Amino acid sequence: MAVRAARGYFELTRLHKPVMGNTLMFWPCAWGLTMAARAVHLPLPIFSVKLAVFAVGSCLLHSSACVLNDICDVDFDRQVERTRDRPLPAGVVSMRGASMLCVSLFVPVLGLLSYGDSLSLILGVIGIFPLHALYPFMKRWTWWPQAWLGLAFNWGVLLTWTSVTGRLPSLPLWVLFFGGVCWTIVYDTIYACQDREDDMRVGVKSTALLFGDYVREVLAVMVAILVLCLAYAGWALHLGVGYAVLSVGGTLIHSAWQLATWNEADLKDHRAKFESNGWVGAVIWLGILYDYLSEI
Repeated sequence: MAVRAARGYFELTRLHKPVMGNTLMFWPCAWGLTMAARAVHLPLPIFSVKLAVFAVGSCLLHSSACVLNDICDVDFDRQVERTRDRPLPAGVVSMRGASMLCVSLFVPVLGLLSYGDSLSLILGVIGIFPLHALYPFMKRWTWWPQAWLGLAFNWGVLLTWTSVTGRLPSLPLWVLFFGGVCWTIVYDTIYACQDREDDMRVGVKSTALLFGDYVREVLAVMVAILVLCLAYAGWALHLGVGYAVLSVGGTLIHSAWQLATWNEADLKDHRAKFESNGWVGAVIWLGILYDYLSEI
């Protein structure tokens, strides 16, 4: 029983899931950090340490947010086929234990934020509340919970830029942030499509239901906005060929492949396409990293 409960608490964090799906919150942090490092000519050893800190912080925040989401959604999860076997609805772990786990994961995140300057701390706290803390309730309040998730998942672009430069983000960073929100809408709508029938029955709102029969067309528009935002940010920040080829070109190629090959009738393909977006985040970062390393 103890082993089963321990496994249940581990599953609440989603760390048992494929790696690339769990990196979707980290990549925007890496984008903003690397762009800032290039802008201020940050030495590579300092950049590497900061990157590691944000990797740990984003992992802890992602896991704690997943636990919070399961706590808030336990009644919904009992009614949805895909989620009814999760640890909380299945009774493998207790609500009290899950709450303690959530807090234990949140506290170190606050500790990491406290090492930054006051401006970074303020932005970091906004990222936790209201962005992450209110996300579980958005599917009750709005048809656009994926957009709110995009705000939460891509906030790291702004936070990491500020933590390095000591300044509020300029327009190109906000444009990149908006593109990231569109990216999140794309991959999380694809993910939500696997639950459309159950969500409609239990009253959960999502862009998968909102877009209906036009989901692929709307997501194509979101992809176009993402690519344009990437291109503008690169032009405005004077990024080079690495960014143009890898970040912009790679995103365009992957997104075209994703929408062209996505099989809406195959529930396994929803998950596969969702997880493939971890590679998109990595490719965008590699383009920025190439230009940073070329100039230090």
